[in-house]
Formats: sequence, C-alpha cells, structure tokens
Amino acid sequence: MTEETKKFVHLHVHTEYSLLDGSGKVRKLLKRAKELGMDSLAITDHGAMYGVVDFYKAAKEEGIKPIIGCEIYVSEKSMAIKEKNNDIYHLVLLVKNETGYKNLMKIVSTASIEGYYYKPRVDHEYLLKHSEGLIALSACLGGEVQKNILNGNIKGAENAALFYKETFKDGFYLELQDHKLEEQLRVSEELIKMSKKLNIPLVATNDVHYVKKEDWKSHDVLLCIQTGKTLDEENRMRYQSGEFYLRSPEEMYERFNYAEEALLNTVKIAEECNFDYEFHVSKLPNFPLPEGQDHFEYLKQLCEKGLKKLYNPILEELSERLDYELGIIKEMGYVDYFLIVWDFIRFANENEIMTGPGRGSAAGSIVAYTLGITKIDPIRYNLIFERGDALVKLGELLEG
Repeated sequence: MTEETKKFVHLHVHTEYSLLDGSGKVRKLLKRAKELGMDSLAITDHGAMYGVVDFYKAAKEEGIKPIIGCEIYVSEKSMAIKEKNNDIYHLVLLVKNETGYKNLMKIVSTASIEGYYYKPRVDHEYLLKHSEGLIALSACLGGEVQKNILNGNIKGAENAALFYKETFKDGFYLELQDHKLEEQLRVSEELIKMSKKLNIPLVATNDVHYVKKEDWKSHDVLLCIQTGKTLDEENRMRYQSGEFYLRSPEEMYERFNYAEEALLNTVKIAEECNFDYEFHVSKLPNFPLPEGQDHFEYLKQLCEKGLKKLYNPILEELSERLDYELGIIKEMGYVDYFLIVWDFIRFANENEIMTGPGRGSAAGSIVAYTLGITKIDPIRYNLIFERGDALVKLGELLEG
C-alpha cells in the first residue's frame, strides 16, 4: 500500500469532556486531524455525551465527518447491585444511525440515573435491549474481553466476545491498541487468535487523550488533579509518556504493520456511521386525539370551557384576547405543546401533586390560565402576552 492510500480513522478519542481525563480540546483535535489528512473523527468520552453536539458542529465547520460515540462502563453483574465487588468494564459504542443515537442516549442516561455507583454503569441485560444501530469496540485493557485475558481466563474472554458479537448485530470488533505497554502486547496476541477462532473482526485504535505527543506533561498534571496526587509521587495513576495522542495514519500503519486489516476496518466503520443532527426542526410529539379531530379546535374548546368557568360575564375583550393568543400559538406551531403541558398539569391536579402558579411569559397568557396551567389571572393583573408575538415578527423579518 502506497503512502497516498494509507487511510485511517481514529475511533477512540477522549476530548476535554472526559472530565479530568482528556485534555484535548475539541477544536484542536479536529484541526489536527485535518492537518494529518483525515476526513473523519470519532468522539468517545468516558460515560458521557456532554460534548457530542459541540463536536458535531465543529467537525462540520472543519469539513470532517463526525462520528458520535461514547466509552461506556458495563457492570459485571446487574447494575442494580451497588457494591464494590461488582466490577465494571469499558466498551466503546459508535452511532451508526438515528436508532443508534437514540439507544446510546438511553444507555448513557440510564447508566447515570439507575446504574450509577462511583461511575455510570449499565449491564448486559440493558445492552441486549438497546443495541440496535450501534457498533461496538472491545475498548482498552479495561474492556471485558481484555480483562479476562489479563486474568488468564481465555474461555471467559471468548464468552464475553461472543456475547458482544451476538448483542451488537450492527458490528462488534476486537480492539487492538499499542501504547508500548507489555500488557497490551500480550492481549493483542490473544485477540488476533480469538479473531480467527470466533470470526470477529479486528480494529486498531489509539486511545487518544491529548492532541500532540508533547502534550503528555499537561495531561499528566490533569491526572494528578483527578486523583489527588502530586507529580513527584511514584505510585500513582499515569499514562505511558507521549503515547496517547492523535497519531497520523502513517504512524498507525507503522505501529500496526502486522494487522493492516484492523487499520482498514477503521475506514469501513467510519463509512457505516452516518448520523446527522437536524437543528432548528421541531421535535415536539403529537398530542394523541381521536382520528379526524383537529388539534387546534380541541385546544380552543378547552380554553373556551375554562373561560366560562373563570369569568362571568365574558366580556368581548376576553374573547378577543383569547383568540389573539390562540392565533399566535397556532402560527408558531405550539398547539400540541400547550395540549401536552395541559395534560401534565391536569394529571397533577387530579392526583394531588403540587404545582406552581406559573412563571415567565406563561404567567401572562390567558390560554395558560383558562387551561389551568397557571393560577394567575392575567386580565386582573394587567399582564401581557407579547413574547410570542415578538418571535413571530422576528421570524418574518429574518425571512424577509
């Protein structure tokens, strides 16, 4: 293979959003990737997706294809078990399509809400139910396959690999890494054997935690802050000096000259990952109504019913104010939004769940008042409903 045809994509990348663990700024990583002639790059921060939108936007600006992902933590036993002897493993997940993105959001959210114990975790059972649209990589030495190899449990490693292969039908890869660590060399030998035996493809990655080789010193300081240690302490967490940076394709081909297929698989995976955000597009769900029933008319009926209940007599100015607000709400596309909020508040009131009186521009709305969303009479207190009207006028100006 000539130098010109050496293609490689970094699929295991920690940014500044891997708090106190990654020191590579999103924009600097992307600029460096572009300098190195790469056209794609992944983001796989530890247990979180805080940075994916910023990463996506910045990648698009640089002309680089963004691959959304995360290095999650997998609980050995049920994630409901909160005890120290319940080990956790690393696993890299990459978004292949919209279904995969939704599943990754569920995995990361559930890991923090239901599975959190020192770290956000999910278990095998949860992954089985939310694997569609995701490509999995076996991760670093902290991965389930790798840990079993290091512990001498080859059968356990094979069983773990087969589980992930069966779970992630969109793709599972055994991840080769080489940061000049003796353990990685031992693990890689077994992974190559396992790949052939179990028919599971290999992929080569560099566990990126900073941008350039010389950045390792500042990253080492970051690790000390994370672990509460000082630089001169001997027995502390540290990474092999200068090995966890964004390597060039040439460097990766030199390091993994024995596994060219694993390098080419990075390009194959990148080509399969095709998720794009739709910004400035309303994602509001439709409020369920019987087929044929108009949502706006239903909202209007609810408001008119509330108007009769709250005001006596109903003066012309009240009807005009209601029609004016409903017109703005319809024009802005917020009919279903008001119906959804009304349904939440209705349920809360019927089940004696406390709610507030209302705040912000909502407190000035007669629609919100007649629906029972707010408890403040905007007419009595001379409150105005102008923010919605201003947004419509702004939109008209921008379109003009």
